[in-house]
Amino acid sequence: MDAFFAAIEVLDNKHLKGKPVIVGGSSRRGVVSTASYEARRFGIHSAMPIFKAKEKCPQGIFLPVKMERYKEVSRKIMGLLKDFTPLVEQVSIDEAYLDITGTENLFGCPKEVARQIKGRIGRETGLTCSIGIAPNKFMAKVASDMHKPDGLTIISATEVDQFLSILPVEKIPGVGKRTVEGLRHRGIKTVGDLKRFSKEQLLENFGKFGLRLYNIAKGRDNESVTPDREVKSISSEETLPSDTGDLSKLKNLVKEHAEKVAWRLRNEKLKGKTITIKIKFSDFSAFTKNQTIAEATDSSKILRDSAIKLFLDSPIKRKVRLIGVAVSSLEASKEESQTSLFMVGGEIDKDRKVDKAMDEIRRKFGGKVIKKGKE
Repeated sequence: MDAFFAAIEVLDNKHLKGKPVIVGGSSRRGVVSTASYEARRFGIHSAMPIFKAKEKCPQGIFLPVKMERYKEVSRKIMGLLKDFTPLVEQVSIDEAYLDITGTENLFGCPKEVARQIKGRIGRETGLTCSIGIAPNKFMAKVASDMHKPDGLTIISATEVDQFLSILPVEKIPGVGKRTVEGLRHRGIKTVGDLKRFSKEQLLENFGKFGLRLYNIAKGRDNESVTPDREVKSISSEETLPSDTGDLSKLKNLVKEHAEKVAWRLRNEKLKGKTITIKIKFSDFSAFTKNQTIAEATDSSKILRDSAIKLFLDSPIKRKVRLIGVAVSSLEASKEESQTSLFMVGGEIDKDRKVDKAMDEIRRKFGGKVIKKGKE
């Protein structure tokens, strides 16, 4: 999808059309999640600190992240894609791979399939997307980024070698700044330059990633499109507006993030057994602590109590910069009532009714409208 979060904000507020819209953390220490193409002309990009984005574009319109709204649109788009092929692999909230092998009789040639997908997304959501078509996932990903926004780029099997020979190494998905520096230090500026090196040389210089570089240079990517990738964890965290050592404030933040995670678990019809708290201190050192409970849960109370216990057992000797909660060891949720050492008697039903009531209010009015009172 093109500038997904910002595009949804424009969709919901027509007065924003044509203006530099920046979606991200609301505090000075937050970062940019998505910038509209108008904002990108000022040099703004994702992961840029908000304060720097404001320096570059003081006239920009800065908006907070509305994740539940973006997820709602994402679910609609992913469902639409499955009308064209069951082989849809969602890799992020706004990106997916499709294997359209064998769909010619239903939808026509690959270019026609792409046009139909773009048309459906435009009509049903009001948004644009960019599509890359190629013989494998790596090439399709690169192609999808080439002519944004609203692009359609096709790389045929006969064009792969020519395309790769001039492709800059920084365009390879997964290649970070440090790897680019290492490649350029060895005179490797394009994927074509990689062909001068043997598999052994690339492995020696770049470890396991060297094998991927070798295969990319050959135009190989045997990774198949895998539908329904398993979600490994669900988390919620935040960088604080200012570092703090206030234990009462931090405890309340742990409670809030635990409840957000519980809400997301119930939304995704999942439960988890391992609760983890994450703390980053003012010196950027990080600390995590986890607990695995006997039975998977999506209960706000159980996750909240577990997270608070982990926090109270943690050594907080410096001011805290970031705090969050995650739940892993996930499994599909079942409707039957669960028992737990944390709850006895009628408390189980009572707390599940509270969760259900709060979920209904959040769905109707938004995720921030209600939260548990202080106990």
